[in-house]
Amino acid sequence: MAKVKQSSLSPEDIAHLRAELAAGRPAAVWFTSAAVGVEAGRSGKVVAFTEPAEGDFIQVRPTGEKDDLSFSPGELTVEKPAPRKRVPAAAPKPEPAPVPAPVQHIYTPAPAPAPAPPKPKPAPAPAAPAATERRPAARKQAKPAEVTVTLTSTAEGEWTVDVQWGSKRTLKAAPVAASAVSQAAKLLPAEVDEAVESVLSAARERHLARVEQLRAELEEAQRALAELSG
Repeated sequence: MAKVKQSSLSPEDIAHLRAELAAGRPAAVWFTSAAVGVEAGRSGKVVAFTEPAEGDFIQVRPTGEKDDLSFSPGELTVEKPAPRKRVPAAAPKPEPAPVPAPVQHIYTPAPAPAPAPPKPKPAPAPAAPAATERRPAARKQAKPAEVTVTLTSTAEGEWTVDVQWGSKRTLKAAPVAASAVSQAAKLLPAEVDEAVESVLSAARERHLARVEQLRAELEEAQRALAELSG
């Protein structure tokens, strides 16, 4: 039976796999005979795409393994291979029974038996060549994406954080408590702690001045109310 050649990933297949991964549903793919280091017909899950989209830019985790490997579109397919069928071995044909030779009733004296020659020692069987162990070619691991964390403060002492993971921004202008920023800065180099503390000190002075102003206005309003009530 001739083998059915599996088609590699088309641009439409790659777009579908990207959409499934973005939706949190890693899609299954199968390795073609062009895949290096992985048995053809084996399955795996698409876990990431690297940029630029060329060469081995598709990150796949083969079934039963923990490592993510890089593959090109020609090494993968979305077509599930058909299960292999076992061909039953043909039953051996029975050999025909031997035809007995005719017996002649003629008496012939048997000659004296000759001494049996010594049996030759069997030659040692040649050692079988050691099977060459084929190791899968080492593949390059997926390069980890760079992560950038940015803290931003306002004049009122409010803080926000942005997270850039590779080329994708995963968090934008998320509010952070000033106390948490102060505690984190103390674990970082002294320059970071000094910069954060200067911003927090300036914000405290502004809020303290505002409290004093509101307290004076409250006292003035209370005196005016007392005069109107008397």
